[in-house]
Amino acid sequence: MENAKGHVFRYEDNVDTDVIIPARYLNSSKPEELAVHCMEDIDKDFTKIVQKGDIIVAGKNFGCGSSREHAPIAIKASGISCVIAETFARIFYRNAINIGLPIIECAEASKEIKAGDTVAVDFQTGVITDETTGKSYQGQSFPPFMQNLIDAGGLVNYINAK
Repeated sequence: MENAKGHVFRYEDNVDTDVIIPARYLNSSKPEELAVHCMEDIDKDFTKIVQKGDIIVAGKNFGCGSSREHAPIAIKASGISCVIAETFARIFYRNAINIGLPIIECAEASKEIKAGDTVAVDFQTGVITDETTGKSYQGQSFPPFMQNLIDAGGLVNYINAK
């Protein structure tokens, strides 16, 4: 599994799927179309400045709300390489793994990493390093079978490859 490194977009607790990808755009399931509207109701500049590899850091209950897979698809298609949060809504967590979006729970990193910091994530070990401050955090690493799903680009790709 490839590691992640990028600049941080910072959000607080309870970022729900309706602000990740507003319902008015759910008439499409094309990742590139969803990416254009990702986070627009919470962060108007997100799609203008996000770069491939960037990282979202958020508080508790990231991805709460509806169970739509569109939310992690929009995040992944926007170029985000990883989402770090204190906790994730359970259905968002499963949907993220299903579509191959790496996510890591780490309460300490969630509280301390700031917007604009450069962060590196080692998916094998779960170590999150804030290269701006020099501080490292131990996040929850993925078991090998979940790493395989993410490496394949999600559950469907994994199954199709078998």
